[in-house]
Amino acid sequence: MSDRIVLRAMIFEGRHGVLPEEKATPQPFEVDVELALDLRLAGESDDLAATVDYREAFEIARAVVEGPTRELIEALAESIAARLLGAFGPQGVGEVVVRVRKPAVLLPGPLEAAEVEIRRSAADRSRSGFS
Repeated sequence: MSDRIVLRAMIFEGRHGVLPEEKATPQPFEVDVELALDLRLAGESDDLAATVDYREAFEIARAVVEGPTRELIEALAESIAARLLGAFGPQGVGEVVVRVRKPAVLLPGPLEAAEVEIRRSAADRSRSGFS
């Protein structure tokens, strides 16, 4: 499917990481989300009910990042993907790409960010049962 809704560079504060200092002090996390779904009906009808309300997608990403502490940004991405795939009912999202960046990563040298990218589909969800 080639139609996509993209939310780029959402910034949230979270306490995620392996090191105790990463869990003690909130730090920024950037999240990109790409939602693959058929947007033709929404484009033709100009009706929000025919598409995904991206305010809801934003709130899902925020809830995960600002929620319980995780050690890995991989776990943040997986949780965001699972929630997005399960959130939008029959018009549904066929596939989601989630990128999570940690710009304040603690490494011994300069780095713009550590980033993970995952791609999950509704078919993956039904096969694996992830959530």
